[in-house]
Amino acid sequence: QVPLVESGGGSVQAGGSLRLSCTTSKSSFDGYALGWFRQASGKEREFVAAISPAGYLHYQNSVADRFTISRDNLRNTVYLQMDTLKPEDTAVYYCARGKTEYGTNVASDYSYWGLGTQVTVSS
Repeated sequence: QVPLVESGGGSVQAGGSLRLSCTTSKSSFDGYALGWFRQASGKEREFVAAISPAGYLHYQNSVADRFTISRDNLRNTVYLQMDTLKPEDTAVYYCARGKTEYGTNVASDYSYWGLGTQVTVSS
């Protein structure tokens, strides 16, 4: 089991910002894609963003102009900067480590998952 530890969730008003972090071990981080997914209450888990080891980025269309994914290879950490948050962004956000270096939008392409962190955006 690969531990992925998320942090940074919370409650914010619409238009606000939050930054999520996800840290793992170096051996679990290097060479693999990292991604963020989210699941709203009563809905399916959906892709948010992914980043490859080389820095290639992939976003869900609805967040592409508001969210930024990045990775710090020295700290074995992936971040999701979320700006201009909307109530529809409310969900549990999960960090995931890819099976390969390719950051896809398919959940089954990810081997390991964090426990999730709640993000709540009020109107």
